Amino acid sequence: MRQDLIISGQTIQPGTNLVIDLPLPPLYTHTPMTMPVHIIHGRKPGARLFISAAIHGDELNGVEIIRRLLKDPALKRIKGTLIAIPIVNVYGIIHRSRYLPDRRDLNRSFPGSKKGALASRIADLFMTEIVANSTHGIDLHTGAIHRSNLPQIRANLDNEATLSLAKAFNVPVLINANVRDGSLRESASERGIPMLLYEAGEALRFDEIAIRAGVRGIINVMRHLGMIATRKKRSTSSNEPYIAGSSTWIRSPGSGIFRTLKSLGCRVAKHELLGMVSDPVSSLEIEVISPFSGIIIGRSEIPLVYEGEAVYHIARFEDSREVAEHLGNFHVDISPDMGDDANDAELAIV
Repeated sequence: MRQDLIISGQTIQPGTNLVIDLPLPPLYTHTPMTMPVHIIHGRKPGARLFISAAIHGDELNGVEIIRRLLKDPALKRIKGTLIAIPIVNVYGIIHRSRYLPDRRDLNRSFPGSKKGALASRIADLFMTEIVANSTHGIDLHTGAIHRSNLPQIRANLDNEATLSLAKAFNVPVLINANVRDGSLRESASERGIPMLLYEAGEALRFDEIAIRAGVRGIINVMRHLGMIATRKKRSTSSNEPYIAGSSTWIRSPGSGIFRTLKSLGCRVAKHELLGMVSDPVSSLEIEVISPFSGIIIGRSEIPLVYEGEAVYHIARFEDSREVAEHLGNFHVDISPDMGDDANDAELAIV
């Protein structure tokens, strides 16, 4: 018999699908606060995968990704355990803010402490109740406010187990990213837990392509881990993903009104014109030029910029032309206006 799972003092028996509420410090208005956790504890043994979203309270795509994921009928026959946390930073999401009420960044507060600041206590709770009960993890993020990210996976790709997960997720672009001090990914890695960070879209906005790619990617990882049955289905986006050699933010050479000329996923050549920064009063215009060739994986979405502000994030690849072609195929394959198979519940808008 498979063992019970115990989270926050509650016993979850095999074959159980339920929501538990991790207790959090209340608001100063006496209003109670909890972190909802959806647990599907399969009857058969397998990987224990956590999926977390809204560690930054203004990053909403992951909330919708988890909502759609939990409606997939394939999860009724799961092996192992799925632990889904659609809103980690419940304080931040109430205020539509990236941060906690004390202005701390939760994703710079791990592994936390039971006696520390609010962020530290929440981080400790998450590590104790979620990460300690998991074997793998996926953390869902978006770009910052007024910045969009191309769907991408960031992870320690030097680790073979993590690399295999990243490839299974099957978005075209993989970034071999160093861990940030105090991040969830750093703390999970220190516990030997392979973990992916999915970046896509913009803060405080839903991006349908980003959401659909996220749902599909998690399903792909669960199949890779043997948690759900593998389905033989041809997909035009099944090519091997590309690993970026490096990536750099291109910064505005002046202050003014920014007019972008390139979209996410575009291939750009060295010395190519990316956009213009114009003075709103005079006729002065400054060109934004790409210092190298690559693929645009991040972009500012607001036309107001200061000198030195990041406006384009460009990743370098051995063959950026191939990557651009792969991105085009991926976008066509996952685009909502291409039509879905009625039985393809993993991508349905429900």
